[in-house]
Amino acid sequence: MRVTLSVGAGDGDVAGACDDLYQWLRQDPDLRVFVRREVPAVPSGGAMGALGELISLLLAPGGPTAAVGAAVVVWLQNRRGNQTVTLTLPDGTQTVVTSEKVRGLTAEGASELAERVAAALRQERDPGTAPAIPEAEENRATGDTVGGDGRVGPSGGAG
Repeated sequence: MRVTLSVGAGDGDVAGACDDLYQWLRQDPDLRVFVRREVPAVPSGGAMGALGELISLLLAPGGPTAAVGAAVVVWLQNRRGNQTVTLTLPDGTQTVVTSEKVRGLTAEGASELAERVAAALRQERDPGTAPAIPEAEENRATGDTVGGDGRVGPSGGAG
């Protein structure tokens, strides 16, 4: 399964943030063999799109999803400014995690969030079957949910 990570940086340094996350993931012995850099396709004429780098992970079923979840959460906790990591699954399902939501989490909260990210990566979903997250706000632009306590996950359908 190919998971694509894209980074958004509040300070506008998307390339620097992407490079930093790439290096962070490469330091993890469980992940380094799965991590690759990608240049996204140029958007079609008139379409808006980011022209930064993407990071892809080629994970076998049952692969190191827990390590991916933990690495993303810890990386975001250690960033200054607002950062966003969007994890995109092959079916187009996206999970968005932001530093604004994870920075103040306790160790237990960060661990729970990392497990939720890993669970989102492990699940094969049909549209509309993703698990709901209690007391979550829906991001209508991406269809993702972000809980008030920092927990994230794909929504059952934005609309």
